[in-house]
Amino acid sequence: MSAPVVTRFAPSPTGFLHIGGARTALFNWLYARGRGGKFLLRIEDTDRARSTPEATDAILQGLSWLGLDWDGDPISQFARADRHAEVARDLLAKGHAYKCFATQEDITSFREAARAKGTSTLYRSPWRDADPATHPDAPFVLRIKAPQEGRTVIADQVQGDVTIRNDQLDDMVLLRSDGTPVYMLAVVVDDHDMGVTHVIRGDDHLNNAARQMMIYRAMGWEIPVWAHIPLIHGPDGKKLSKRHGALGAQEYQAMGYPAAGMRNYLARLGWSHGDDEFFTDAQARDWFDLDGIGKSPARFDIKKLENLSGQHIAITDDAALQRDIVAYLHAAGQNALTEAQVTDLGRAMYCLKDRARTFSELLEKAHFVLASRPIEPDEKAAKALDSVSRGILSELTPHLQSASWTRNDLEEVLNAFAEAQGTKFGKLAGPLRAALAGRSVTPSVFDMMLVLGQEESLARLAQAAQGGA
Repeated sequence: MSAPVVTRFAPSPTGFLHIGGARTALFNWLYARGRGGKFLLRIEDTDRARSTPEATDAILQGLSWLGLDWDGDPISQFARADRHAEVARDLLAKGHAYKCFATQEDITSFREAARAKGTSTLYRSPWRDADPATHPDAPFVLRIKAPQEGRTVIADQVQGDVTIRNDQLDDMVLLRSDGTPVYMLAVVVDDHDMGVTHVIRGDDHLNNAARQMMIYRAMGWEIPVWAHIPLIHGPDGKKLSKRHGALGAQEYQAMGYPAAGMRNYLARLGWSHGDDEFFTDAQARDWFDLDGIGKSPARFDIKKLENLSGQHIAITDDAALQRDIVAYLHAAGQNALTEAQVTDLGRAMYCLKDRARTFSELLEKAHFVLASRPIEPDEKAAKALDSVSRGILSELTPHLQSASWTRNDLEEVLNAFAEAQGTKFGKLAGPLRAALAGRSVTPSVFDMMLVLGQEESLARLAQAAQGGA
C-alpha cells in the first residue's frame, strides 16, 4: 500500500497572499484532499528583516477566505533553525559537507579571475578536500559536496524530465558563518520532517530542485514527487504584477468575488479537465491531477473570473449567500446590514442572484429591498419620474389597491392599465422601477412588488407620484 499523500503550501510572510500563491495553495489542497491525504501549511519566516506578523495573518486570512483548510498548526520555519543546523552538522560528520574558510574577498577574486580567463565563475572552494589539520582558527561556512560528474535528472510531473549537468552545480552553503541555516537547507529538512510526498510549487523553483536533491541523497532520504507549475501572466503575456491590478486574494474578496468562483477560476488557470470550465469543489477534488497541468504560463482573465463567479452565485444556497455577503461587506470596509436587512435580503434572493457576477452587483440589485422610504432616485431614475410619469403612477395606484398581490394578478392589472393608456407595459416599467427602487436597473417590477408587499409598494408609488414628498 502506498504512503498517504502529503502536500504543503509554504509562503513567505513578507506581504499579502499573492494570487499566484493562492493558486499554488489550491493545487496542493486539491491534490491532497482528492486522495484523502494531508495539506500542511509552513510559514517560511527565516527572512527576519522582511517577515511580519501582519503578513502571516494576511496569508492565513486569505487561505481561510478561499476555504483552503490545512491540517494541524502552521509550522514556523524560523522556529526550526536548530533542527536545520543539526542536519548540516550531520552532513559534515558523514563527509558530505565541509568547512569552507574562504572570505567574500576570496570568492570575488576567484570570479574576477574566471571572467578574465573566460572560464566558469561557479565557485570552487580550495577547502573542499583540505586536511582538517590545515584548518585555520577563523570563521567558516558549511558547504555541501556537490557531485562534479554526471547528470542530475529532475523527474517532474509537469515539466517532464529535466536534466542538469552536475558540473553546473556549486557546493552551496548550508550554514552561514554565524551558524544560521540557509533557506535551501531549511526547505529540504522541513519537507522531510513533515512527511511531504509531493512538492507542487512554481516553476521558478525548478532549478532549486537539483540542488535540494543533493541534500536528500546525502541524507539517504526519499525524494518527493516534483511538480513545478508555470507562473501566471497578465493579459499582456507578462508576469502578473501590480500593473495588472489587484494581486492579493483578499483584494478579490473586498471586490465582491465569491470564494467558490475564485477557486473554480484559479483551478482552471493552468489546469484543465477536458473542456469543463464550470465545476463544483467536489468535482475539482475528484478530477484534479498533475497531468492536467499545462507547461505554458496561464493568462489571468478578469472576464472569465466574473463569468464563473456569477455562475457560482446563481447556484449557491440563499442562506450561504447571506453569510458570504455579510463577510464581504466586512472585508470591503462597508457598513454592515441590520438584522432586518439580512432577512429582507434573504426574501429577495431568488430574484437577485441569477445575473449578479459579484456581491457588489447583487447588492446594487438589492437596493430596492435594502433601502427605506423616502426612496431617493439616482440621476437616471429621476429622469423617468417626470410630471407625466407621476400622473400615470397616481392613476395606477387605485387599480393596485384592489389587486390580490399575486404575480398573475399583478401582471393582469398592469397590462390592462397599460392598454387603457394606449401603451405597452414596457413604457410603464421605467417609472415603476424608479418609484420602487430609485434605480433604473433592477429585478423585474413584479418581483420587487411581491418582495416589498402591497403596503410598501403602494407607499413608494404614492411617494413618487407626489414628487418624492
